[in-house]
Amino acid sequence: MPTPAEFLVATKYFGLATLTMAGITLLAFLLGWGFRFRLVGITSFMGVLTGGLLGLSFEPFTRTTVPGAIPFNTVYDSGAAQIVIKVPDTITPPELEATLQQAASNLLKPSRLGSRGNTPTIRARTIRHESGGISNLVYLGQIQPASQRDAEIPFSIQLDEAALQALPSTAEDNT
Repeated sequence: MPTPAEFLVATKYFGLATLTMAGITLLAFLLGWGFRFRLVGITSFMGVLTGGLLGLSFEPFTRTTVPGAIPFNTVYDSGAAQIVIKVPDTITPPELEATLQQAASNLLKPSRLGSRGNTPTIRARTIRHESGGISNLVYLGQIQPASQRDAEIPFSIQLDEAALQALPSTAEDNT
């Protein structure tokens, strides 16, 4: 997949091609060519493509990887301030912390909608299967952006130690 830098280079070339086409269109109007109105459409469409490429050069398509993070699935995203990710029930506290940091860097963008005073939150959960066929959702932790923009630590991570201790793999490691 092209990177934002490659989209910016493509934007330059498309911009030059659009300006060249605009010059040809102006020449067609001055000389009274019969297909001058078709050239207006072509030039306009090229301008739209150039604007689209410029927009694609702002948002990165590559995902950030944090060492120690494990794969997760986004199971709920309100598009505003609430995101829930699913992690396996074999996760350890260091893996959970790294996974939450990776999710925050990939999912919490400045373009995320939200009302004033509504802090975006990513919550990590897993499913714990009990005897008798009962499954419970267990929330293991959450991450939020720092309340101050100039904070040294960009995110505030809160882990639920009791929930982590109740997981099967963590409980077996401690015995």
